[in-house]
Amino acid sequence: MPTIVEPPASLDKRADLAGPGIGSYEELERILPKDYDPLLSPKETQRAIAAVKRFIEEGLCRELGLMRVEVPLIVDAESGVNDLLDRDGSRGPIGFRITNDRGKNPVDAQVVQAATKWKRVALQMFDMKPGEGLVTDMRAVRKDYFLDHDHSAYVDQWDWEKTITAGDRNLAYLTETVQRIWKVIHEADRFARDLFPELGRAGHPPIPERLEFFHAEEILELYPDLPRKQRETAILQEHPAIFIYGIGWTLADGYPHEMRAADYDDWVTETVSKDGRPMHGLNGDILVWNPVTERRHELSSMGIRVDAKTLVQQLELTGQLDFLKYPYHQGIVNGTLPLSIGGGIGQSRTLMYLLRKAHLGEVSVTVWPKVLKEMCARRNIHVLEC
Repeated sequence: MPTIVEPPASLDKRADLAGPGIGSYEELERILPKDYDPLLSPKETQRAIAAVKRFIEEGLCRELGLMRVEVPLIVDAESGVNDLLDRDGSRGPIGFRITNDRGKNPVDAQVVQAATKWKRVALQMFDMKPGEGLVTDMRAVRKDYFLDHDHSAYVDQWDWEKTITAGDRNLAYLTETVQRIWKVIHEADRFARDLFPELGRAGHPPIPERLEFFHAEEILELYPDLPRKQRETAILQEHPAIFIYGIGWTLADGYPHEMRAADYDDWVTETVSKDGRPMHGLNGDILVWNPVTERRHELSSMGIRVDAKTLVQQLELTGQLDFLKYPYHQGIVNGTLPLSIGGGIGQSRTLMYLLRKAHLGEVSVTVWPKVLKEMCARRNIHVLEC
């Protein structure tokens, strides 16, 4: 794995790896659309949300062989199943003590940041065989996000996980799975436009029928001087719906495309590019160009999960071998947890995209700072209050 090197002073690629969000409200003021005309009223939006969510959940179950299960909001801190989201510790979970029994039998709990690890444990709990899986209506809190138009402290996802065999741990299987997910999203767009014809108003065309696939290394080669988010912005203007393979492995410029936790997605396994070159990673992200915000828009992060070998390899590369003490990690090493593929599809992110919205707050109810709510009100963006 190459050593991370410093970029030219004018291109701070290291800063680009930090947690998500615009970064300042002065910048967001410049970015939010100034002539926004929502296609659906707040009431119509609620009707659309309910219908589209049911449609997508049923589609995922059909296309991926999943069943819906319940998912925790809080987990035991000692279990190691909470998602740390990245490898630098910049986005930590909310923790609290349940005193219980007047302090005699306390439990140290954490609010879920994502259900990535829990889902793999749940595959074992529900005795899911290869080809069977689960989908959840996951709710989480991520307190370290900068709150902008498409990042919220409240996170809702279709978190899904599926048992696979060792023979499924390859790029072809990942690609087919991603294509099935995109088929559901594309069909949901058609469903929403049939239900609410105003979504097809002039200037709002259907979403792309097909995803295009690129490796993070290939995108770096196309835009070698740009930081990651600018590379994504550039390629999405040419290809408005893409899947990026290999997120987490250090690229030729000395940086990963984006930081990725070491204990869920497999980003070290060697693969081969379309033209026969060695690449790395059995994971990736679905990104689209949002014509309303005129910005890059991430819908899903997913991948084939680590096995015993790649878990140890990734923990060693990131200096986190101490994680092997946790029951979750031991379950992977000793083979009691099944091999799997899985991911999270942002519900509010996807609804924002399909319903042609300018802000997450139009499709989900959470807390926003006064400065942002006032900014949205000036732009005819109806942020839901709480």
